[in-house]
Amino acid sequence: MTVPIAIIGTGIAGLSAAQALRDAGHTVHLFDKSRGSGGRMSSKRSDAGSLDLGAQYFTARDRRFVTEVQRWQAKGWVAEWTPQLYNSHGGQLSPSPDEQTRWVGTPRMSAITRALIGDLEAHFACRITEVFRGEQHWHLQDAEGFTHGPFSHVVIATPAPQATALLAAAPKLAGVAAGVKMDPTWAVALAFDTPLETPMEGCFVQDSPLDWLARNRSKPGRDSHLDTWVLHATSAWSRQHIDLSKEAVTEQLHGAFAELLHSVMPAPTFSLAHRWLYARPATSHEWGALADADLGLYVCGDWCLSGRVEGAWLSGQEAARRLHESLQ
Repeated sequence: MTVPIAIIGTGIAGLSAAQALRDAGHTVHLFDKSRGSGGRMSSKRSDAGSLDLGAQYFTARDRRFVTEVQRWQAKGWVAEWTPQLYNSHGGQLSPSPDEQTRWVGTPRMSAITRALIGDLEAHFACRITEVFRGEQHWHLQDAEGFTHGPFSHVVIATPAPQATALLAAAPKLAGVAAGVKMDPTWAVALAFDTPLETPMEGCFVQDSPLDWLARNRSKPGRDSHLDTWVLHATSAWSRQHIDLSKEAVTEQLHGAFAELLHSVMPAPTFSLAHRWLYARPATSHEWGALADADLGLYVCGDWCLSGRVEGAWLSGQEAARRLHESLQ
């Protein structure tokens, strides 16, 4: 009987590792505290259609990831997004076209991770609180007190602060993860009955509580009868207002949006706020992945590399490679 490998986290890093390990002939079991896959690549279904509240788009620079994205595109999981881009600086809006190729999941960001899971065994709404070693295998304990296992190896693919708590059995790795600072981001979605009068579909913002905003329905495959917008606050503003109520956050960011457009903005017919506690690593690292091969514990995530979607995918590949090599 083969003992499976456990992977905690079904964002891009965890699923990248899962896929590479399965391709190498291993059995993997996935665990995620959320009700669905995707992590920060997830989308929220709402009265205003599906909204990408986390990652807004991603780019591909590394040859290996470019090849993977082309595979996703061929399967219809992603499409290129070519928004009318603007820059807002000191209250001035200016068109800001560039040559960057931007990709989004279709018909929503979470389509990518949903497709990557395929028929893999996955346990959702299952928050793992402890990773511990039995006589020869690993076991996981969840928040309900249930134990899962045995597992030959464990791959932890969560944001650094959550990984730290699961690495009690590997103090050295826990120490590295504990040293990674991750920045929060408040995200707000607004929907309007009457489309806002602006050609803008994406905007990089300076000198404002806002960092970024996007016209969600300008993305390919998004189907909405409403004019939907997603606003991201800056890390600094989000940290300062980390415990603000969702209503107050929505109100303040809606105000900052109106200021940016220099217009009296209608009240949204629909609004939604979401707090990403660990939106992105404050600095990028070059670890690729973290590993204790003797123990059989591996860690991956965007915070092990560039903090980007590409970094998460490459980190998962690296964790899988090291794990597979340890068995050769």
